[in-house]
Amino acid sequence: MKLFVKPFAEITIKSRPVRRQFILQLGRNIRNVLKDLDPGVRTSGEWDNIDVVTSLTDPVLQQQVVERLRNLPGIAHFYQVLDFELPDSMQEIANRCAEHYAPLLQDKTFAVRCKRVGKHGFTSMDVEREVGSLLRRQCGAAGIRLNRPDVEVRLEIRHRRLLVEFNRQEGLGGYPLGSIEQTLVLMSGGFDSTVAAYQLMRRGLLAHFCFFNLGGRAHELGVMEVAHYLWEKFGRSHRVLFVSVPFEEVLADILGNVDNSQMGVVLKRQMLRAAEKIADGLQIGTLATGEAISQVSSQTLINLSVIDKATDKLVLRPLVAAHKQDIINTAEAIGTAEFAKHMPEYCGVISVNPTTRARPGRIAREEESLNQQLLEQAVARARFVTVDKLLEELSEDVQVEMVSEALPGQVVVDIRHPDESEDHPLTLDGVEQIQLPFYAINSKFQELDSNRQYLLYCDKGVMSRLHCHHLLHEGHDNVRVYRP
Repeated sequence: MKLFVKPFAEITIKSRPVRRQFILQLGRNIRNVLKDLDPGVRTSGEWDNIDVVTSLTDPVLQQQVVERLRNLPGIAHFYQVLDFELPDSMQEIANRCAEHYAPLLQDKTFAVRCKRVGKHGFTSMDVEREVGSLLRRQCGAAGIRLNRPDVEVRLEIRHRRLLVEFNRQEGLGGYPLGSIEQTLVLMSGGFDSTVAAYQLMRRGLLAHFCFFNLGGRAHELGVMEVAHYLWEKFGRSHRVLFVSVPFEEVLADILGNVDNSQMGVVLKRQMLRAAEKIADGLQIGTLATGEAISQVSSQTLINLSVIDKATDKLVLRPLVAAHKQDIINTAEAIGTAEFAKHMPEYCGVISVNPTTRARPGRIAREEESLNQQLLEQAVARARFVTVDKLLEELSEDVQVEMVSEALPGQVVVDIRHPDESEDHPLTLDGVEQIQLPFYAINSKFQELDSNRQYLLYCDKGVMSRLHCHHLLHEGHDNVRVYRP
């Protein structure tokens, strides 16, 4: 299979050195995301496109190639091509086009679109006119319609090569991941922080994830899962870090020593201070959050200004002027909404009449009573894991009962993403099955019949082990892992 990848339009207006840098980075990213499917995948870049050649013939694997490229930052669109030596006649060009398009043209209107590079004895319009006429006669088409045809027959003549294009796919746009700088994203796992991370990744920034654990194991697991999802879908061309910071003692210090109305601002400032220290250790120059103007009390312009003074680093806020519904719509489109809807909440700071106009002097006086050593200790105990190994490493020390056979009377709970379950359904004779995606199981499991025995199932056994361990810890003793 051969593909032509067209880079994002903004890349094409860069200076020659920058454009070359971006194209080379995009080529590396393409190889990185496809190498586990085809170790021999090849890319070759030109000024306006990247050629991708893979030896894969399995339609399932080919579709995985397409899906990964659709979600790779930096690509405007791409399409498959049939590559031939340029024939000597228009009839032979039409025959090559018919190899793919003939079944699609029956009783349909169509138009031929031709691009041409090099010196030839004909023009692009000559090709469109003559090949169109030949295809209409030999493929049973309803006719030629230049404006909004049913089918567009696309081809490119590049010097002595004929390229028949088909299966065009729209890409994600943006800049290639890693072509800009790195940033540390403060992640809560909700709508805002996940969309902010996506927006930055789409713009080419290498986003590492930083989670401040305020005391909820279920929340930590949920954020780990959505971080892994974002990386796997949009950022798997690079290895990035997930940092989990134990912030319970810092929070308790705030609750015990800060005036109720000032707690929200102080907590955000403490998080930025901790994030700054972590970023310094990783040599990362910027921090990022999912904050939007006045979405909550701590996010007024005055409060954000006071919060920012806790760090010397630039704080990026890609959603600063976004409306909540627009953020939710984006989360729905990229697949993080279901995570956010079922994300366990930990309301660590519930302020009465929280300030919307924090004053630097007042905040400084409130912070004088805090034990800054607790912040240092939290940073020192922070856990760093590469996101690609995150779930696997978490499951290594998890001890749960595993069974290889499901018995009548037991219920197999398929916790895979609905798309995975649909593409590769689990078939078991005589055993009841239900679907309860992993991002919903923590909140929905308690609604199941407590007198039944449940076996959690996923493809690799990682998600099922983690969630089984958590459910057992929560007091549910009727759950095990199913590994056939």
